[in-house]
Amino acid sequence: MLNRIIVMGRLVRDPELRTTQSGVSVTSFTLAVDRDFKSRDSGEKSTDFIDVVAWRQTAEFVCKYFAKGRMAIAEGRLQIRDWKDRDGNNRRSAEVVADNVYFGDSKRDSAGDGYGSPPPYGVAASQAPSYGGGYGGGYGAPAPEPSGFAEIDDQDGDLPF
Repeated sequence: MLNRIIVMGRLVRDPELRTTQSGVSVTSFTLAVDRDFKSRDSGEKSTDFIDVVAWRQTAEFVCKYFAKGRMAIAEGRLQIRDWKDRDGNNRRSAEVVADNVYFGDSKRDSAGDGYGSPPPYGVAASQAPSYGGGYGGGYGAPAPEPSGFAEIDDQDGDLPF
């Protein structure tokens, strides 16, 4: 069986980092996701507001680099929860439990949220390197260790291809 979902939208408010009693980081946020089609009546696109929950390093990543209005891509699984409201009525909620959260826009497009420099586009929290607290690539952090690849001299005419 497969339960996989990917949603892309803008954060409706700044995420807040919380911690469980056992010390696990968690954040909840809502993405405003435009539908692909326009309404016949109004001629405007409808918007769905999708709740997302992120845990551990992903939660910390989201709270550090994302803010209200920032485009985000959340990848994870759909979870349906049953609960009771204050009046004792049965309720049901759907939310995305995010395994990864990616940038859906560039830092330049986000109008400078003041949350520090993000990792390169498309880097998820679980993929972000952990050297020196930065992400390299010209973002003011130390450069990563060499990968074992060497640059090829343009003058080398003996290439096999």
